[in-house]
Amino acid sequence: MDENYKSGFVALIGRPNVGKSTLMNCIIGQKIAITSKKPQTTRNRIQTVYTSDEGQIVFVDTPGIHKAKNKLGDYMVNVAQHSLQEVDVVLWLVEPTDYIGAGERHIIDELKKVKAPVILVVNKIDTVKKEQLLGYIDAYRSQLDFAEIVPVSALKNDNTQVLIEQIMKYLPYGPAFYDEDTVTDQPTRQIVAELVREKVLQNLDEEIPHGVAVVIEQMKYGRKIVDIDATIICERESHKGIIIGKGGQMLKKIGSLARPEIEDLLEQHVNLRLWVKVKKDWRDSDFLMKNFGYDARENE
Repeated sequence: MDENYKSGFVALIGRPNVGKSTLMNCIIGQKIAITSKKPQTTRNRIQTVYTSDEGQIVFVDTPGIHKAKNKLGDYMVNVAQHSLQEVDVVLWLVEPTDYIGAGERHIIDELKKVKAPVILVVNKIDTVKKEQLLGYIDAYRSQLDFAEIVPVSALKNDNTQVLIEQIMKYLPYGPAFYDEDTVTDQPTRQIVAELVREKVLQNLDEEIPHGVAVVIEQMKYGRKIVDIDATIICERESHKGIIIGKGGQMLKKIGSLARPEIEDLLEQHVNLRLWVKVKKDWRDSDFLMKNFGYDARENE
C-alpha cells in the first residue's frame, strides 16, 4: 500500500433542501441519492465512495436536520446526529445568504460538540453574484471556527474538485475501505425503491410525498429483462386516488419516468409494475417503519 494514501468518512449535513444529495451524486458521478425540491427527501443514511490515486472518501449523506413531527422525523434526525460522531470530516452545506435562521443556529450548536474538522460548503453559488459571496461567507465565518470554507455549485459541478482536495487534507493515512469500483453500500433494491419515490416526490403536491414509502416486492432477473414489482405506500385513501390519477395516468407517469433511470442503474431492460396501498399513519408505527426500511433501533 502507498504510505501516502488517505481514506476516511465524511458526513454531509445541512438543513433540508440545501443540495447534499446533488453534491454527493455530482462528486461520485452517478445517481445514488434521490433529489427533489421538497425538503426531507433523504430519509436514510446513504454511503457513497469516491476513489482516486490520492485516497478514498466515503461520503455519508444524511437526512436534513429539522424539527421532527413524527417517529419517521425522529428517526431521520437521529440518523443525522449519530453520523456526526462517527466521521473524520464534516461538510456543512448552506445556501448563499447572510441570514442565519433558527435551523442553522441549531446545526451550529450540534457542530460545537463535534471533534472532527468542519468544512463549510456554500452551495448554489450559481444563483448569486460573486461580489455578494464574500459577505455571505463572513456571516458564517463569525459563527464557528471552520477548518475550510469552500463555495461550490453542485448543480453546475463548479469548484467540486477544490472541495475534494480540501477534504483530503484532513483525512487520516490508511488503506481504502472499499474496492476501487465500489460506488455505494446501498442495496440495489433500496436504490430502485428510492428512484420510484423520487418520481412521486417530483410529480405530486406538497402534502402527499412525505407520507409515501416504496417497497420492492420482487426483482426477478431474466436473460433480457428484469421484472420489478413495487408498491407505493401512502397514508390515506384520498392520497391513493391522487397517486393513481384519473384512468391510472399519474401512476403510469411515475413508472415511465422511473423506468429509464432504473434501466441505467441495472444496465438491463426493465418491466416495472407499480401498485398503491394505504397504510394509515405508518410514519408513527415502529413496526411499519421497520418494514419499509427505517429501523430506529439501528441508531441506538
